[in-house]
Amino acid sequence: MAEKQKILKGRIWLMTDENNTLIDDIDTDMIFHNAHLAITDIKEMGQHAFGNLKNWKHFPKEAKPGDIVMAGRNFGSGSSRQQAVDCFPSLGVTALICESYGAIYKRNAINSGFPIVIIPGLVEQLKKSKKIKHLQNIEINLETGIVKDVESGEIVLNGLPLSPVQIDIYNVGGLLNLSLDNKG
Repeated sequence: MAEKQKILKGRIWLMTDENNTLIDDIDTDMIFHNAHLAITDIKEMGQHAFGNLKNWKHFPKEAKPGDIVMAGRNFGSGSSRQQAVDCFPSLGVTALICESYGAIYKRNAINSGFPIVIIPGLVEQLKKSKKIKHLQNIEINLETGIVKDVESGEIVLNGLPLSPVQIDIYNVGGLLNLSLDNKG
């Protein structure tokens, strides 16, 4: 199996509130409302992403393959619903960048092989730097955690790299595809 791209490029969706601040504590019900839990086809899940998040119901119609989502602290807190992870790949979103994640959400995303990048101090870094704008083209290196502006090549954020285990799971498309014989 060919390795997946380690440098992802796409438009960045800054999930901000009316004060233009990254939203903290976006829970799984805001990401994927429980009214849609009967949906089992991943291809159909994307249309409900952020359907219960104030001012972000338009996201599924405007998201494009390759997009990356950025939010604040404690993203995905709440329940263990897998649909809150799967709705993003359903739309072609390639990664999430947040300051922190809810524990169960983090485990579900890693197990699914969906890249979630942690940037310590992200909220404060963005307030100071103003180097990232909504829908700007960025690239993120999953092995280094470095986020760059595509146009200038300038490093705009320094995050944590995905662990070697996360990279292995990402490469094979999920934990269930990772066998003991196939070490990545």
